[in-house]
Amino acid sequence: MRDLEGKIALVTGASRGIGLSTAKLLNEKGAKVYTAQRSRGEHYWLEADFNDLEMPKKILSQIKDLEGRLDILVNNAGIMREGNAEETSEKDWFEQLNINLTIPFLLIKYSLPLLKINNGSIINVGSIEGLGSNPRHPAYCASKGGLHALTRAVAVDHGPEGVRCNAVAPGWINTELNENFIKSLSDPNIFKNEIGEIHPLKRSGEPLEVSELIVWLASERASFMTGQVLTIDGGRTAKLSLP
Repeated sequence: MRDLEGKIALVTGASRGIGLSTAKLLNEKGAKVYTAQRSRGEHYWLEADFNDLEMPKKILSQIKDLEGRLDILVNNAGIMREGNAEETSEKDWFEQLNINLTIPFLLIKYSLPLLKINNGSIINVGSIEGLGSNPRHPAYCASKGGLHALTRAVAVDHGPEGVRCNAVAPGWINTELNENFIKSLSDPNIFKNEIGEIHPLKRSGEPLEVSELIVWLASERASFMTGQVLTIDGGRTAKLSLP
């Protein structure tokens, strides 16, 4: 069903993983999809280095010139660095907060005039680490928790203008980034078994499963949904550890 026919969408960080899957699915549903990242994508590509805080303004200016409106914004680009609070440098702290929180804020800020034209939808890709924490991720957790809070604030402020804003909070998803991490371990098979066992569904997730939720939130089928952070983690955060 092409229920997004004629919609204009922007997806950040769409060269792989959840971003690439989302861009493909939006396109299949009829949307014209722009992607923003360093490497060339499969759709209409806007070259973007999000270390540059001027980039969101430049990207939205291009979309305004090209299309005159924006219907769907998916803030997916993000980074994660390992290290506890003592080990995390100020540089790593600020880079993670900039990419994971400040850039989404700026993209929202500059997209709002275009989103208001046609009752647009914003979907932020958060994380279950905005709800809890894995070890050695203080900056990442802080940035994702902030993104969840930003989602609610934007929904409250701009709902009266017809703009919806929601977030998804994925758990462990089988992306290229995570697969490379597993391959770097001394015994990848043991880890794969263990990561499956922490989920009630006994497996980790696939990018398309997250994309299906994102695209639903972008559609009119979710027209009364705003200000929500929807966890998609195979039941991981619902499961208590054994005593």
